[in-house]
Amino acid sequence: MTVIARTTLRMCAPLMAALLMGGMAHADNWRYAMEEGLTDPQGLYATKFKEEIEANSDHTVQIYPVGSLGESADAMEQAQAGLLQFIDQSPGFTGALIPEAEAFLVPYIQPTDPEVVRKFFKESVAINEMFHGIYREQGLELLAVFPEGEQVVTTMEEFRTPEDLEGMKIRTMTSPLLLETYTAFGASPIAMAWGELIGALKTNMVDGQENPAIWIEAYGLDNLTKVMTYTGHGQYTTAVMANADFYDGLSDEDKELVQNASQAAHDYILDVAVELDATGLAKIKETNPDYTIVRLTEEEREAFKERAKAVEEAFVERAGERGAAILEQMKKDLAAAQQ
Repeated sequence: MTVIARTTLRMCAPLMAALLMGGMAHADNWRYAMEEGLTDPQGLYATKFKEEIEANSDHTVQIYPVGSLGESADAMEQAQAGLLQFIDQSPGFTGALIPEAEAFLVPYIQPTDPEVVRKFFKESVAINEMFHGIYREQGLELLAVFPEGEQVVTTMEEFRTPEDLEGMKIRTMTSPLLLETYTAFGASPIAMAWGELIGALKTNMVDGQENPAIWIEAYGLDNLTKVMTYTGHGQYTTAVMANADFYDGLSDEDKELVQNASQAAHDYILDVAVELDATGLAKIKETNPDYTIVRLTEEEREAFKERAKAVEEAFVERAGERGAAILEQMKKDLAAAQQ
């Protein structure tokens, strides 16, 4: 090799290295926080999302289960600040930031039949179109909304009418709309953090609570109450979001990666959530055979549906015209999913 050739090679080496580096995919570690454990519905979704990302790229996903980064409000602040790339949070908590999200808490707006539930969450115009711009206003890219199971009410005494609920102290999440719901239903609701619930049931501070069957079984809430009632009023719903600035800064390839991973995890959890719900109920029947399980008839539900109109009014008052439009679209989405 001549002196000129060696000199040219040395001069070109940095440029060649830069070109090679530019052609390589930059691998990042993305942070993902949620409100539940790894074996819970949010954890199963997150794990599937992580698997899809890592199987189809050099990126990695670090999952932070409930409590790892503080309370729900703390995690949301970190997500909005860009310290977290992804966050899973239910409308019961997000509603303070995004009032329109509390539409998922309005009674009798979502289906409970498993086949209808899948169609509703896959095809809903409100979920898949209308909510995106609203979440964007808060610096969040909405990736998925999914159900974790039908909400079921556990109490010490059986009820079949709103009048039967009078005087019953029902624990709810710290959501004004949930307080409105159980007030409308005739009960005396008490907003309380999840960590306080079991102690409150043991000391009779509350008489009951609402949750999907999987949670009722997993935390032994059936052993702390005597009756479980299917009112048919809704699903426990949660939403997965990305920090909008982070998402916008991704390459087109990585945006597609995130969307594909989210879609795969969504399809997966829609099936799994139904299975978990059925498993939770089956375990309760097996381990607590004397436990009373009630399913309100359509006629009995009508009295609660009538009272739910007051909750709709309270929601619209908080969420305004956009909230009203979303609510009406969700009703149309429900009717379409039931066809």
